[in-house]
Amino acid sequence: MQNILVIGAGKIGSLIAFLLAHSDVYHVYLADIQADNPEVKRLGNIPNFNYVQLDATDVTQIAAFIQENKIAAIISSLPYYCNIPIAKVAAENHLHYFDLTEDVETTKAVESLVNTSSKSIFVPQCGLAPGFISIVANDLMRHFPQLDTVKLRVGALPVNISNALQYSLTWSTDGLINEYGNPCLAVLHGEPVSLQPLEGLEEIEIDGLQYEAFNTSGGIGSLVETYAGKIKDMNYKTIRYPGHCEKIKFLMNDLRLNEDRQTLKHIFEHAIPKTFQDIVLVYVSVTGTINNQYIEKNYVRKFYPQIKYDHHWSAIQLTTASGICAVLDMVMTNADKYHGFVRQEDFSYDELIANRFGSYFAEG
Repeated sequence: MQNILVIGAGKIGSLIAFLLAHSDVYHVYLADIQADNPEVKRLGNIPNFNYVQLDATDVTQIAAFIQENKIAAIISSLPYYCNIPIAKVAAENHLHYFDLTEDVETTKAVESLVNTSSKSIFVPQCGLAPGFISIVANDLMRHFPQLDTVKLRVGALPVNISNALQYSLTWSTDGLINEYGNPCLAVLHGEPVSLQPLEGLEEIEIDGLQYEAFNTSGGIGSLVETYAGKIKDMNYKTIRYPGHCEKIKFLMNDLRLNEDRQTLKHIFEHAIPKTFQDIVLVYVSVTGTINNQYIEKNYVRKFYPQIKYDHHWSAIQLTTASGICAVLDMVMTNADKYHGFVRQEDFSYDELIANRFGSYFAEG
């Protein structure tokens, strides 16, 4: 049984630990700075599990814990701006490293830590977007000898709307603001470009329901780099209910709260309710030429909350945690297949949904 350290015991980190521990393959240490953590209390008594109080900023303390407990891999489920020190500890102690970041600069910093002579495997961006959607898109794209356009769309939405923003907090507020406020990588006319967030507004219809989608940062992951020079157009947008983008632009641009993100975070967390009654939409469209015909292939799925081991989990928790658990499991059970810095598109979609954790994506 391999020992895994999960740092960050929030809604996603607690489910990651919960799933890994219940597999009876991993012993999980879930670490957080809080001594009395409500998310951990909710888990109850589960097998192969210990909760430990660690300060993520104290790398000396973390390194000592790693060595004392023979940790094989670290998962960071912390906000993106906390990941680099954790990744450095992993590199210095020759451990495998996984995170959920959507932040482009953080991912570049993690990649710079990879030592080609080390057996450590570094896999950032293991969540939903980037993460699962990167694996789906790559699986569709590989069928096309000549690619034209790729559209990646993801939305985590409340089932019921209760406010003017038509939105509820379903995941990290820091991550949400980051994707709404940072430049967005894309491919346009064959060239890598940086697009403005909250622009590119479009209507989208899924199962007869109307949504909107607009540019957001990070969700495209490393696909722009992987497919540079091989595709005409590729972009990532976030799906929301109609009218959301206009109101967010007023807050972030007109009121200039993108320049004061702590205030914006306070507003969001004070005024917007959290919900576990959510739905996750994943939409990928790929067009290109196959056998001299212009063809389109799509992946469109809706994911819902589920009960796992007598606990209720939201759709965004399950899509995010299932993705990183599956990727970790594929690496840990076949480490010789992967080397150094690994991108999400290096993982097979078929292997993902056949995995014990990735099977959630096959269920939909």
